Amino acid sequence: MTFARLTLIAAAVAALAACGKKEEHAAAPAAPAPAAAPAAAAGGETVVKIGHVAPLTGSIAHLGKDNENGVRLAIDEINASGLEIGGKKIKLELVSEDDQADAKTATTVAQRLVDAKVAGVVGHLNSGTTIPASTVYNAAGIPQISPSATATDYTKAGYKTAFRVIANDLAQGKALGNFAVDTLKARNIAVIDDKTAYGSGLAKEFENAAKAKGATIVTHESTQNDKTDFKAILTNIKAKKPDIVFFGGMDAQAGPMAQQMKQLGITAKLLGGDGFQSPKFIELAGAAAEGQYASSPGMPKEQLPGFGDFNDKYKKKFNSEIQIYAPYCYDAVKVMVDAMKRANSTEPAKYLPELAKTDMQGVSGPIKFDDKGDIVGGSVTIYQAKGGKWEVLTTVNGAAAPAETKDAAKK
Repeated sequence: MTFARLTLIAAAVAALAACGKKEEHAAAPAAPAPAAAPAAAAGGETVVKIGHVAPLTGSIAHLGKDNENGVRLAIDEINASGLEIGGKKIKLELVSEDDQADAKTATTVAQRLVDAKVAGVVGHLNSGTTIPASTVYNAAGIPQISPSATATDYTKAGYKTAFRVIANDLAQGKALGNFAVDTLKARNIAVIDDKTAYGSGLAKEFENAAKAKGATIVTHESTQNDKTDFKAILTNIKAKKPDIVFFGGMDAQAGPMAQQMKQLGITAKLLGGDGFQSPKFIELAGAAAEGQYASSPGMPKEQLPGFGDFNDKYKKKFNSEIQIYAPYCYDAVKVMVDAMKRANSTEPAKYLPELAKTDMQGVSGPIKFDDKGDIVGGSVTIYQAKGGKWEVLTTVNGAAAPAETKDAAKK
């Protein structure tokens, strides 16, 4: 989400995303220190507020709640273990906001978190909300770790407050493009994007990679990210006879799209990114989910040393399946608190330099940041929907080309 990822007002997102600066992270002007934020004392503990933002209402609220759950699980665990920083007993407090996957709302709630004197922010979920909100946090000197925004423009702005614990669209788009041509043997490809910072950004990187491998883009269509009727677009695509259809967007649209492809007799498989590599896609697509492909940043969850324990705790606490980004949200909180411990302070200006030096193992894999705030060596895993669940096909380290695996090209 390079959930990465996305906004309901496409024009606003495009304009905001285009404002990203080109200077390097390390060379950007230092963010001003936020106003002094002495935390309230309660029962001998100092309360430190951790902000979280995601769409908690609307068509992808299930993803936003999943993110919030990941943050909450980490905070509850840390509080239960007894946190002490700078000689003070610390109690973390979650302050969660709903940005409705809307760019304008995102900046409003970002300022609300600044005014609430949060020590750091985990979010936003969508690229189209993360990018404009990052300007607000940078101006206040508040560290921001996105668990799901994959658009490259997020870290291109060069803000020293901006980090992400997930591979960006450049890595994911290249992995998907290479997979489409090298493994699926696709030569004629149709592309659809949802006009959001995430969807259009991922589609662009995919298209560049596929073209570089010799594929032909027979058509590139766009839709709005609140639409669920794609029959006109798909009818046009059917006439082009593509080998595969690539969609840059989220599961709330990819599910109906897969169904409509089947209804129209389109035999080409649907391929996309982390935005629809979720249980919700399989639920929405029904029988049409079978055989479709999607990627997700990171190693296969089942192969991560800490994921099994995390998954058990998540299910026990929330009585639900992980959608996509909860592990990254959990890790983002742990990364933030680890930096506070090393700095011996919860003050943003003091622990921010330590945040940039992060080198730790999370449930989502190893976490270390480059000079832009991007995760170093982010891997990408390609999945195929089979028998009502996502099965691992191959994992790409960084942006290397995936090797053939599990006879994917024959499916």
